[in-house]
Amino acid sequence: MRIGIVCPYAWDVPGGVQFHIRDLAEHLIRRGHEVSVLAPADDETPLPPYVVSAGRAVPVPYNGSVARLNFGFLSAARVRRWLQNGAFDVIHIHEPASPSLGLLACWAAQGPIVATFHTSNPRSRAMIAAYPILQPALEKISARIAVSEYARRTLVEHLGGDAVVIPNGVDVDFFARAEPHPAWQGRTIGFIGRIDEPRKGLPVLMKALPKILAGVPDARLLVAGRGDEEEAVASLPAELRSRVTFLGMVTDEDKARLLRSVDLYVAPNTGGESFGIILVEALSAAAPVLASDLDAFAQVLDQGEAGELFANEDADALATAAVRLLNDPSRLAELRDRGSKHVRRFDWSTVGADILAVYETVTAGAASVATDERVGLRARWGLARD
Repeated sequence: MRIGIVCPYAWDVPGGVQFHIRDLAEHLIRRGHEVSVLAPADDETPLPPYVVSAGRAVPVPYNGSVARLNFGFLSAARVRRWLQNGAFDVIHIHEPASPSLGLLACWAAQGPIVATFHTSNPRSRAMIAAYPILQPALEKISARIAVSEYARRTLVEHLGGDAVVIPNGVDVDFFARAEPHPAWQGRTIGFIGRIDEPRKGLPVLMKALPKILAGVPDARLLVAGRGDEEEAVASLPAELRSRVTFLGMVTDEDKARLLRSVDLYVAPNTGGESFGIILVEALSAAAPVLASDLDAFAQVLDQGEAGELFANEDADALATAAVRLLNDPSRLAELRDRGSKHVRRFDWSTVGADILAVYETVTAGAASVATDERVGLRARWGLARD
């Protein structure tokens, strides 16, 4: 099958949607399909052979964050050229309602279109206001996927229609077989995310850290992600700042090693999350997880069965739970075991098969419609000749 996938966000700025598209493309290629991904990217960005650049992206406030998107006449021309050259059996557009390549591709594409909705934002006035503009494009979509029940709810409330829920996928074995890093082991708490994006929750964790260190004096925090490191620890007492180690941006391999090394992974995100791929990655690495009780996080963690939850934005609750867990090896071992079993449902062997089934359904439907139209034309031609 020839599959075209449209990524709305800049390929050179890591994020959950980009990682999902990358891993989906590589899974499909391993299965023998021909895949091309169209994504915004700077000219100097090294790209995998299956990615086609649609040009430089610009930062735009979107869904409580700043996304790097690509829109305009030049982008539209590149989308049309990519579609013509690809001759795809199915187009898979991610975030078709975003002001980026997804919407442009939805306007231009012909044939079967599958769309995945990642956004969870039940208070989106902008999406409601934009609906009359979006409607003609969205009506062309053959099948809709939402990455969580909360993304599906956003779609239903603001755009109408419905979607099948297929979660983000992860290569569970990649994380499970990673080797722990000796320098990162030993009463460690892990955090991975953009340091300077408040909704990722690092300020909440920093506020909780003094109480955590008081209860677990030999604990330390490892932080991986881009951002201003000095500003991140500015709220900490000076004598505690050495207990935080910043690793900067890490490779996928080092991310897996980090998650395999920590005693506790903390996800203090404050909102705007439709799924929580980092939780799935942590569970895959058998890291015990403590996360804010966002609806999407609670769903990923099986309502607290596969990882523990604390009240969102409550630093005291976070600290209390972290101290209790770090001082309870048997509970940490129980969470590792439960999480490792639960996470298998998110492996690409399952998620990829579900997405491929959607592709096969819409392409079969399109073929059936085309056959019916040809039969109808022949019938009308036969009547005319008589």
